[in-house]
Amino acid sequence: MQKTYRSWEKAFVNRKILVVDDEFDLQNLVKTCLEIMGGWQVVTAGSGAEALGKAQKLYIDVILLDLMMPEMDGLAVLQELRSRDDTNQIPVVLLTAKGQAIEADQFAHLKVLGIIKKPFDPMRLADQVDQLLSNELES
Repeated sequence: MQKTYRSWEKAFVNRKILVVDDEFDLQNLVKTCLEIMGGWQVVTAGSGAEALGKAQKLYIDVILLDLMMPEMDGLAVLQELRSRDDTNQIPVVLLTAKGQAIEADQFAHLKVLGIIKKPFDPMRLADQVDQLLSNELES
């Protein structure tokens, strides 16, 4: 049975975000920021394989995905998400190191919602994610 994507607006109280990053300290920082500042339910994954499993099993409203991870990088995770019927509609926001020269249009064919560059402002992170989702709903 295929999951249908529900808008984050409809699930404002219970909206769930999957944070995928191989750095445990960064996972915790992002989790804390999104829970406190954004009211999100946060699920974390430390690897691409773990992220794919959680994206398939849990009802995820959006994924915040690190690009630079060992074994399975963010691009491979994103391609796999888009190839599966049950995960291909989940909005994805990329997290990327400041030095990486990445443009959103490079990932347009993979339906990337946006890019948040590292280092990011922890106090603004929830607002940035919300803004990207809001822009998606308006288009």
